[in-house]
Amino acid sequence: MRTTWNFGSAGQIIFGLDATHQLADVAARLRLKRVLVVTDPHLVTAGIVDQVEAPLTGKVTLDRFTGGEPEPSLRAAEACIAHARRFQPDGLIGLGGGSNMDLAKITAAALAHGGGPRDYLGEDRVPGPALPLVCIPTTAGTGSEVSASGVFTDEENHIKVGAMSHYLRPTVALVDPRLTLSCPRKVTADSGIDALTHAIEAFTAVDNATFPLPPGQTSCYQGRHPLGDCLAEKAISIIAANLVQAVEHPQDLAAREAMALGAMLAGLAFSNVGVALVHALEYPIGGATHCSHGAGNGMLLPYVMRYNLPVRMRELARVAQLLGEDTTGLSDSQAAERAIAAVERLNQRIGIPTRLSELGARREQIPEFAEKALGIARIVRVNPRVPTVPEMIELLDAAY
Repeated sequence: MRTTWNFGSAGQIIFGLDATHQLADVAARLRLKRVLVVTDPHLVTAGIVDQVEAPLTGKVTLDRFTGGEPEPSLRAAEACIAHARRFQPDGLIGLGGGSNMDLAKITAAALAHGGGPRDYLGEDRVPGPALPLVCIPTTAGTGSEVSASGVFTDEENHIKVGAMSHYLRPTVALVDPRLTLSCPRKVTADSGIDALTHAIEAFTAVDNATFPLPPGQTSCYQGRHPLGDCLAEKAISIIAANLVQAVEHPQDLAAREAMALGAMLAGLAFSNVGVALVHALEYPIGGATHCSHGAGNGMLLPYVMRYNLPVRMRELARVAQLLGEDTTGLSDSQAAERAIAAVERLNQRIGIPTRLSELGARREQIPEFAEKALGIARIVRVNPRVPTVPEMIELLDAAY
């Protein structure tokens, strides 16, 4: 039985419009002299990299790794680490979506402790502090700027894999919502529903007091606790009120700012409480279909909510209220159904696929998806209902 919980975050959070203007002060405080910016070609073309680097120009020696890619492969991580070893930075900036920030995280760990990305996959395999790392998101979704994890695609085994360690939490999370204004519609939608998934999974996770962590094991995830609930509830309400506006009116700076805050709060919640069955299922599905992480999560979310409903009815009833549903006079069961329906409507409104077949999955892959998902113990044990392979096959059949 767990009787205590703890809370981790980035070492410092700087949030607000034009927060990137503080980057020179951040670098000076961290005593950085050689900084590697980990990013991707799209952000270079959009001028975002130049904009972010401007406060540092002439103050530190800068280099760029521009090989970031969506759902980054382990090969991309190896390339980033090799590039960094040639440049020998004393600090890194992860600039972009969760993909680029995750590449920067694993690189910061490898530069400090040697080896390659596979050496850090799993839980608590980073032996000590990584190089100083500043994470600057350009999307509102993953929460990677405050989280303790990095997710990569193992192309050989057609599955997404993760590294989790408190040492992967960035030194500084620098969140400037203005950087998300150029985010394309699909990325805004996929990222936003990813953030909502993080918040709902954290709010409906297994309780901290009964978190089934085997003796002798450690984990960044620890099950549901009061601080996680506070963050998740606020994230759900903010995202529900602003996601459609950010998708349909991308230049609405107030909506963009709200989504950046909601995604960060969701990241703080899930990176301590844990994500659960949605993510466990998305890892093999995303690895096989190459769908975006957010689209896969959003598609799966209402199906997993329905699976968990028998053991999380009261929590899902509260989720309905947070999503803006009128639950006056409804039972918890009826209100919980409203929550599921609200997520389904939101998915349709912003263009998230509603079926596995739309992601490119084949029905004959479903048993393999179920087996692989249930093998990801660090995530599955966060789910409030203990799943079986037949139940997962039934869930995925319904989703197909």
